[in-house]
Amino acid sequence: MKIVLLNPPHTAIGSRIPDDHLPPLGLLAVGGPLLDDGHAVRLIDCEFGPLGFEEIVARVLDDCPDLLLIGHSGSTSAHPTARRIASDVRMAAPSVRVIYGGVFPTYHWREVLSESGAFDFIVRGEGEETVRRLVRALSSLEPLSEVLGIAYRDDGGRALATHPAEAIANLDAYRIGWELIEHRRYSYWGGKRAVVLQFSRGCPHLCNYCGQRGFWTRWRHRDPVAFAKEIARLHREEGVELINLADENPTSSRKAWLAFLNAMIAENVPVQIVGSTRADDIVRDADILPLYRKAGVVRWLLGMENTDDATLKLIKKGGTTTSDRQAIALLRQHDILSMATWVVGFEEERLGDLWRGFKQLLSYDPDQIQALYVTPHRWTPFFGLARDRTVIEPDVRKWDYKHQVLKMKHLHPAVLFLSVKLIEVAIQARPKALARVLLHRDPQQRHSMRWYTRMGRRVWFHELYEFVFRRRHFDSGPTLQVFWGAPQETEEESMLPPRRRRPADSAAA
Repeated sequence: MKIVLLNPPHTAIGSRIPDDHLPPLGLLAVGGPLLDDGHAVRLIDCEFGPLGFEEIVARVLDDCPDLLLIGHSGSTSAHPTARRIASDVRMAAPSVRVIYGGVFPTYHWREVLSESGAFDFIVRGEGEETVRRLVRALSSLEPLSEVLGIAYRDDGGRALATHPAEAIANLDAYRIGWELIEHRRYSYWGGKRAVVLQFSRGCPHLCNYCGQRGFWTRWRHRDPVAFAKEIARLHREEGVELINLADENPTSSRKAWLAFLNAMIAENVPVQIVGSTRADDIVRDADILPLYRKAGVVRWLLGMENTDDATLKLIKKGGTTTSDRQAIALLRQHDILSMATWVVGFEEERLGDLWRGFKQLLSYDPDQIQALYVTPHRWTPFFGLARDRTVIEPDVRKWDYKHQVLKMKHLHPAVLFLSVKLIEVAIQARPKALARVLLHRDPQQRHSMRWYTRMGRRVWFHELYEFVFRRRHFDSGPTLQVFWGAPQETEEESMLPPRRRRPADSAAA
């Protein structure tokens, strides 16, 4: 079959301002197995440009495809755009069937199929095997009811979902379709040729606001040596210089992570690695941090979320402010940059809380910070806690963690926004931080920090302009539950837990 994989243009500020673009890993991960099954597959990455709707439709229909598969890593904020593209394609070519995948459609499949006839099928959870089975069923006219992990409309137009698929136990069983992209077009970290990869999927921790934990169902990791070999091949054959790890928590298993570090050191390729992890994992690994740096790790985003112990307890973060501070100090000792995420917008916050948070961030002394706004997802436990809060941002395209979406009891949106912008400037422009940007002893890290500073400055002014001239908040909007629907906490796990085969079972297979 002829299949088009489409990465919709994203309206988030973070995607529009930087000059760098990263390849859509999710679509490439689905594309590899489809290519191996003998299908004609091509990728359209609409982030370049970004492409307008008319051009997108023209490119989709260029070779009269049988299937259009739409997916995006930021699927909640990308959903309105994906729906528009699917509708336009359907109007221009009714025979093209549209498959939709991602975190948002996985949980909102009922609404997605009911609100628009543009989407024919929804893939729920991981896509590599489910998409293969769905395409096989469509090409051979097999019953769709036997394809696990999908949702569709029956002959009567009723939306229904099949039994959940099983999460992939062996992540190395499916290859990434790297041939679908031109590597020279993708870069990060200031022009370095880059790709996105996953060492692991899922997270063993129980943060109640996390929209990814239940989607991946359980934490699993790739073979450390095979993963390092893939990175080395990408460098040697495609010139890849930087790996952006998309993992929620790649360091969950010290044993597996240490095996990967040693494998990367053995490959001896000058590849830089950036990603996200937990501060307590850094503290745990204090004795092997020299291996982190030797293997190529140059920055960790530390999901600290907040500096208030009561808030951390509310969201079940599980970390402490002590381990956060210690982790940043340890990373600095080994010339690994730290980025601290700081989430605001919790209902009871006051100016005093923001002030205490600012002082705590100063004491942490991170190299970079990223201020985010609490954004509730319907399938998380936190949604139930916030169900009666007022929605002030009705434009779903702004539900990207960079815009306030829920009303606060004590702070007007303008007060919160200006406070956050001032805190960002004070943290990033303090003399100690500027000295590192200008005089860091590692020239590679100096380049990285200068790139981040330039990008952050552009984003900061863009956000200020947008807030003043383009934002239109509801004065009295609907509650969160009225806006999105009832909580889906009981459906948080999108797939069945992976079944680990015994050696005898694998041999028999």
